[in-house]
Amino acid sequence: MIESTANTSQLVLSRIIENFIIIWLDSDINEFAEDTRNSITRLRQMVNTIKIFNDVDKCVDFLTDIEDEKVFMIISNTFGQQIVSLIGNVAQLHSIYVICSQSIEHQPWIDDYKNVKGIFNKMESICDVLRRNIRQYEINLISISIVPTRSLTNLDELDQSFMYSQILKEIILDIKPDKTAKKEFVDFCCTHYADNNTQSSKIRDFEQLYEHHSPIWWYTKEPFIYSIVNKALRTQEIDVIIKMGFFIQDLHRQIEQLHTEAHQTSKMIIYRGQGMSNDDFEKIKKSEGGFLSFNNFLSTSIDQDVSYSFAESAGDNPQLIGILFQIEIDPLISTVSFASLDNISQYSDSEKEILFSMHTIFRIGKIKKIKDRLWKVNLALTSDNDQQLKKLTDHIRKEHQQKNVWHRMAVLMITMGKFNKALEIFNLICEKSSITSTDEQFVIDPAIYHDMAVAYRCIGNNSNALSYFQKTLEVERKFLSHNHPKLITTYNNIGEINDAMGNYSIALSYYQMALEIQKTHFPIDDPSFAITYNNIGAVHNSMGNYPAALSYYKQTLKIEQKSLPSNHPSLAATYEQIGSIYGFMGDYSTALSYHKKALEIQQKSLPPDHPNLATTYKNIGEGYRMLGDASTALSYYEKTLEIELKSLQSSHPSIANTYGCIAAVYHVLGNYSIALSYCEKALEIKQHSFPSDHPSIARTYSEIGSLHESMEDYSNALSYYEKALKIEQKTLPFDHPSLAYNYNNIGSV
Repeated sequence: MIESTANTSQLVLSRIIENFIIIWLDSDINEFAEDTRNSITRLRQMVNTIKIFNDVDKCVDFLTDIEDEKVFMIISNTFGQQIVSLIGNVAQLHSIYVICSQSIEHQPWIDDYKNVKGIFNKMESICDVLRRNIRQYEINLISISIVPTRSLTNLDELDQSFMYSQILKEIILDIKPDKTAKKEFVDFCCTHYADNNTQSSKIRDFEQLYEHHSPIWWYTKEPFIYSIVNKALRTQEIDVIIKMGFFIQDLHRQIEQLHTEAHQTSKMIIYRGQGMSNDDFEKIKKSEGGFLSFNNFLSTSIDQDVSYSFAESAGDNPQLIGILFQIEIDPLISTVSFASLDNISQYSDSEKEILFSMHTIFRIGKIKKIKDRLWKVNLALTSDNDQQLKKLTDHIRKEHQQKNVWHRMAVLMITMGKFNKALEIFNLICEKSSITSTDEQFVIDPAIYHDMAVAYRCIGNNSNALSYFQKTLEVERKFLSHNHPKLITTYNNIGEINDAMGNYSIALSYYQMALEIQKTHFPIDDPSFAITYNNIGAVHNSMGNYPAALSYYKQTLKIEQKSLPSNHPSLAATYEQIGSIYGFMGDYSTALSYHKKALEIQQKSLPPDHPNLATTYKNIGEGYRMLGDASTALSYYEKTLEIELKSLQSSHPSIANTYGCIAAVYHVLGNYSIALSYCEKALEIKQHSFPSDHPSIARTYSEIGSLHESMEDYSNALSYYEKALKIEQKTLPFDHPSLAYNYNNIGSV
């Protein structure tokens, strides 16, 4: 992919499926000149995506928008110090190569920037250095997950990336690729390498000659295969992983086959040298005796000197610590597969390479400093009878027991907060299946309808969520008795959706049906009652009956504190709800204390961009706002918005709510025009997502009216207050606090 800004005013960052980008900045570049085209061809043999700029501002804007890829930057000497001083500390910038048509002496300013690799007068020289730098960085790029010893005694504190990669590996290896799998992957690659003739030729070779060579041969020979596989595993890009599933399976199984054929019985020591961020290294130092998994395919070497050189050179990067892993393997106690790549790998002759499959797990041993910025970490391959590891993997598998492998994948996506990806997978199941399907990968049961509804609910599509919960109920009623315990969950879910849609009496009726079944089958303090009490509390909350809501939420909390671990996510949710009620009742200090209890649990059990964290940040922000600390409130609201814009659809009602919160802060700060713009954004989303008489729309009308009143625009203020009152008179009980609030507002103008 080559894009130029020479004749365009805007450059959009398209999807990049490799780990790297090359940016070339030159005010006089002629991308149609033969020398330039030849240089681009050489560069694209190493990195597919090349962005060409002749404008410094556009170049800097593009660079600072990059999040997941590392950038190698070529700049002409005419920009030199000017551009480097602007971008030298950008986190995603790996290295800079200054090109000058004439030989010039060393320039002292270069010494101030360690990522400037030198001044070159030929592109061939840059390519030589660049190739080595890319190779080194690919070694450093591998993703790790750590389970410290404390998490082995409290599994609810598990590193989520460890859990996700474990489940993902098992799912990928269980999926049965169909006959079109390779073709779909090839088509995917052809799309992304469409204008790269060199790579397109290699992709055609892969398609036509795949069966002529082994998976390891392809993995080590073709950089595009290596890069796509490992970036997808590192960033957990599920759609790419699914497309490459057939190859990941083949590669894993060849490693298993070679391991079986090797009949290794004696202990051996192998090594891996790489760079690591200081944060990751600190986690390892604190986790001696715990587990470490490499979440990509893992290359190691029998040759300590080779690995040491990689570790030592990584330490030259000020952002990295050089790590030499010394790994002990005892084949008599471990059947974990690994394979020697002698006579297979492109690098095997020089590196004496040993390859492990993804998510290989090791015990962390002693950690010793070799010299400044260079450490040795001892690892041991886990044994088959490691009881802690068995307990850990059993715990993870319990969370994902669906018999349908694609269903498991979709539920994993929901757990990770990737709701739209979950729906894509569910739709795949529906397309390829029927209620009587004989292929176990594509059988629909009520649980699939249920989880589809959950995913729709999470993205704010309540009508689809209600439809799929009702489908679940329809199937269950065909096969179950009228008071079967399985109906409890479905009744509760249908009640929740009706609550969200403002149908409070319908919601309460479904909750009452759930409660009657529970009373028939379970003792009064059974954990299942917590869900129904919580839901009844939520309806009373929506209706403004806060004392009743608080009573039901506290009944929920009492049961959960007896039946759940102290860091369970459900406890966090209940703390959140109790905090919100105290906030509505005006006890903001107590509200904050409950929200902070929730946050403490969520930060241990959820990934940092999970939507539930966004909700908690929002509630904490609300507490600070009501206590008069507007600046702290705004910082929490901005954290909320950042997560929501990443993880939710742009029309999600939660985003509208956050816009409303930010508007309220700017209102307090006296920035009325900014506040009004956020209110208008909120209103636009709500009008798209809700019926025209939804109470949430009324709240936004009230907020806009209040802003106009503050701006002394009383006619508009009155108009919006009256719009709000008209909705609330139709939808809320006559004694709801919001009605009193709006009567007062109208009276004030």
